[in-house]
Amino acid sequence: MKATVYKSTGSWYQVKADDGRFYAARIKGVFKIEGFTSTNPIAVGDVVNISIEPGPEQHAVIEAIEPRHNYVIRQSPHHRKHHHIIAANIDQSILFITLKQPRTSQGFIDRFLVACEMYHVPAILVFNKADIYREKEMQQYEQLHDLYTQIGYRVLLCSMVTQQNIAELKALLQQKISLISGHSGVGKSTFIQQLFPDLSLKTLAVSEWSGKGMHSTTFAEMFDLPDGGKMIDTPGIRELALVDVTKQELSHYFPEMRERITQCQFNNCLHMYEPGCAVKQAVDAGEIAEERYFSYLKLLEAIDESTWA
Repeated sequence: MKATVYKSTGSWYQVKADDGRFYAARIKGVFKIEGFTSTNPIAVGDVVNISIEPGPEQHAVIEAIEPRHNYVIRQSPHHRKHHHIIAANIDQSILFITLKQPRTSQGFIDRFLVACEMYHVPAILVFNKADIYREKEMQQYEQLHDLYTQIGYRVLLCSMVTQQNIAELKALLQQKISLISGHSGVGKSTFIQQLFPDLSLKTLAVSEWSGKGMHSTTFAEMFDLPDGGKMIDTPGIRELALVDVTKQELSHYFPEMRERITQCQFNNCLHMYEPGCAVKQAVDAGEIAEERYFSYLKLLEAIDESTWA
């Protein structure tokens, strides 16, 4: 029987099978995906094949995993050369951003967008807490709105307090599998609570459904939306780090650069000091925002290619 992984808590997984029931499932033996080094071989959003174990506990065994059409990963906090899969088979990723209380840096926004581009996940930027923005923040928002919409990203200005554009945001979730991300304090949990008024966002103790002990790590979790679609909450996304990208590849994940890199004089151009660089010419002409170019340079400097050699 096929099932979708809704929650991963170490060695046990909460899966929803085609029969509509939830099962506590574990992996059969050693489970590895060839050519893929990960601390968690199965992630939230994965479609798996399960067999139901006899008994009243509603336990199952994961026999195999279906091919993924995409996934988002970060560097494992325990091993630099290993991945940790945040979620798989995602239709879109929504980043909650605030310009004050707390302030989300543009560097983080751009890092998040690069990660989405790398794994072919469409991204939506939600600027929350519009109710506390004054003239300074509204000017910043207008600049960022123009910057990211010109590149091709969807941008929304929202307020959980006044409900500004919340109906539009909820509509974007319908019939989609959406990854919800953002720093602590940006209103992500408040939005999820509005979607599910009866939901307690405290993570379920593993012992309640698997008979095993509690796990101290916070994990991603999938929820079925009332009007169709699924939402994946990702508490650990703030630790997102780019992995498996070389310096030569990075500009491919900036859409405004990607469309110009074939015009550079050198095919291995890093868009720094090389002559005949179409990207630098576009920056000088105001066709590529300086802020985005500086983000690119910071990310380029941070790439340690020896880590992934």
